[in-house]
Amino acid sequence: MTLVERRAVSKVPEVTVYFWIIKVLSTGMGETTSDYFIHRVGVTNKVAIVGVALVTGIVLVASLLVQFAAFRYVTWIYWSAVVMVSVFGTMAADGVHVGLGIPYVDSSVVFAVVLAAIFGAWHAREKTLSIHSIYTRRREAFYWAVVLTTFALGTAAGDLTAFTLHLGFLTSGVIFAAVIASPALGYWRFGLNEVFAFWFAYILTRPLGASFADWLAGPRRLRGLGLGYGLVSLVLAILIIGFVAFLTLTRRDVPDEDVSS
Repeated sequence: MTLVERRAVSKVPEVTVYFWIIKVLSTGMGETTSDYFIHRVGVTNKVAIVGVALVTGIVLVASLLVQFAAFRYVTWIYWSAVVMVSVFGTMAADGVHVGLGIPYVDSSVVFAVVLAAIFGAWHAREKTLSIHSIYTRRREAFYWAVVLTTFALGTAAGDLTAFTLHLGFLTSGVIFAAVIASPALGYWRFGLNEVFAFWFAYILTRPLGASFADWLAGPRRLRGLGLGYGLVSLVLAILIIGFVAFLTLTRRDVPDEDVSS
């Protein structure tokens, strides 16, 4: 395969029902895994929290380097990077609130502005935001910058509704589930722009998955079911591994290699 041919191979999966299932599962796992480690070291132990975040960041960088080094989309490599983005993005959003004392509404606005800026720079440079166009290093860099920011924004937005607005995890999850149906309905029935519908839904999967995961794992004093962050993280990890193994064997998520700009 020549360099030109390698550049013309997509680095992201086909958007199927499996994509959305694993995406939601990974958001939930990122939330509960981050909470598990933070509670293990103590929410007031800022030095330990920074240490955990540093280690997580190193693993994230390593997983992204493997993703960038791959010449084509590889299921386990891609989703390993997504999971690490989820964990680190959660820690980043929680660190802004817990470590710096910034309210969730403020951090949500900041992350939203950052996300809009990345989208703006991406479109200005590449003239497209389509997930089907991720086959150059620069577009891949923009893509992962957006993914990381959406996880941080979704974490802050989910905590905003659960804590600041006092809606709780379950109610927040139901609200986000209702809202996320709007771009799907708009795309299928009313001709909503495909790229806008995708990214709108993508952003909302973060607070959706995180809210339900927190509801399952969170203590009863926070209106959770109290199953524990470690147990929920483990179950979600097993489910993700199962779906990734299924897709690796069936290749139902492998995009066509004949792509265009």
